[in-house]
Amino acid sequence: MRIKLFADTFLGVALLVFQSCAETPMVTEDTAAAQKNVSALKNASSFNVPVAGNSFFTVKPSGASEVITSSNLGNWTNSSTVISTYFRVSNTGTLNIGLKASVPSGTSVVKVTVGSTSKNITLTGSAYTDYTVGDFTVSTPGYVKVDLQGISKTGGYFADVTDVTFSGTASTGTNVYSNDPSYYYWSRRGPSCHLNYVIPTTNNISYYYNEVIVPAGEDKIGSYFMANGFSAGYFGMQVNSDTERRILFSVWSPFDTDDPNNIPPDHKIILNRAGAGITIGEFGNEGSGGQSYYKYNWSAGQTYKFLLKGEPDGTGKTDFTAWFLSPDTTTWKLIASWKRPQTSTYLKSFYSFVENFNPENGYQGRKAEFKNQWVRTSNGSWIAVSGAKFSVDNTYNAKQRIDAMGGTAGNAFFLQNGGFFNTTVAPGTQFSVTAPSQAPNIDFSTLP
Repeated sequence: MRIKLFADTFLGVALLVFQSCAETPMVTEDTAAAQKNVSALKNASSFNVPVAGNSFFTVKPSGASEVITSSNLGNWTNSSTVISTYFRVSNTGTLNIGLKASVPSGTSVVKVTVGSTSKNITLTGSAYTDYTVGDFTVSTPGYVKVDLQGISKTGGYFADVTDVTFSGTASTGTNVYSNDPSYYYWSRRGPSCHLNYVIPTTNNISYYYNEVIVPAGEDKIGSYFMANGFSAGYFGMQVNSDTERRILFSVWSPFDTDDPNNIPPDHKIILNRAGAGITIGEFGNEGSGGQSYYKYNWSAGQTYKFLLKGEPDGTGKTDFTAWFLSPDTTTWKLIASWKRPQTSTYLKSFYSFVENFNPENGYQGRKAEFKNQWVRTSNGSWIAVSGAKFSVDNTYNAKQRIDAMGGTAGNAFFLQNGGFFNTTVAPGTQFSVTAPSQAPNIDFSTLP
C-alpha cells in the first residue's frame, strides 16, 4: 500500500490525506532513502541541521522582511525577529552549537540561545563559513530549540544562514531533524497523525457519526481537525485565518490526475445538492475532485457533531452526503451531497486526523478530542465504536520529525501534533474507550 500526498489547491492550502488504499489508512511508504540518511547521521560526529526544513520565525514583528527559503534564512534585517531551529537528541550532556553563515558586507553580532543560556557570536565575510558558538548543556533528552537574534550589524543585514550545527556528548545517540530536501516543506508543517477506528461489524455501513472538541488554545491557524474520513474523501473543520474558519467536505474523483480539467466527464464528481451558504468547487494537485465548504467560526472548547452518509445509488455510482451540527442549534446543517461515478460502495475506512497546513506555524502545537463514535448499518442499526489504531504520515515514518501522538482522555480519543513535544507513541498502537451507550438521536426524515 502506498499513501499519496494530496494538496487541496482550491483552498490554497495543502492537505496530507489518504487517497489510494484508503480502506486501511495506516501509512506505509518506501522511505529507504530517508532512513539511510538518518542512519548515516547517527554515526556522524557533527550534525548540520538545515534551516530550510527545521526553522521558524517564532517572533516576527509586523513588516519584518525575513524569509526562510528552500536553502537558507535570508533578508535578516530586523533585530527583534527570533529564528528558532529545532532538532531532537536522545542523550543529555554537552552540545556544541555552531552556525554555517555568510555576511555579504560588514560585520554582525548574533545572539544564540539554548534554554536559559545565551552566547554572542561575531560573523563576517561573504563566503559561507562554519562558526563555533560554544557549549550548551542539555539536561533532558528530546527536542532542543536554538534561537537566533540579531544584536548589531555594520552591513545591510545580519547574515544568510544555511545550517545550525551541533556536536558533543548529547549528540551521540539518535538525532531527529529534517535532512531530506524533499521533506523540508512537510517537516515545517509537522507530521500528521490519525485514528483508524475499528468497525465492530461486517455489515454494510451507511452512516458515520463523530463528535469533535478542540481544547482552548489548541486551535492554531493552519489546523485541520478531520472528523469523518472515508475511502473516498474527508469531512472536518479548519482554522484558515484570524478571522475565518471552515467546515470542509471533499470527495476525490476515481480518475487519478493532478488537474481536475483532465478528468473525463464520466469520472467527474457530480454535485447532487448543497446547503445554503456553501461554497462549491473543484480541487487538484495530486488528486482531484469535488469540494464544498461552509464558512463558520466554530470555537475551541465546544463540541461539534459530524454525520456522513455513503450509499450506492444502484447505477454504478455512490452518493456521499455530509451534515454538521453546532451546539447553538438543534437543526443539522447540510454541507453537500456528491455523487461519485465508477463507484458502488457503502462507507469504508472510518478515520480521523489532525494536521497543520501552514508551514509558517509548524512550530505551534494543536490537539483535538474525538468522542462518541457510531456507525449505522444499512438495515438501520446503530453500533458503537470503542477502538482505534494510531498511525502517522510519511514525514514521521521517515524520521524527519516525530512530534505527533494519540491516546485517550476519559471516553474520548485524542490526537496531538506540532509544538516539538517529547512524548512518543508508537505508530500502530491500539487505543480503546468504554463504548458509548446512547446512540445518536437523529430523525433522518428531517435531514436537509
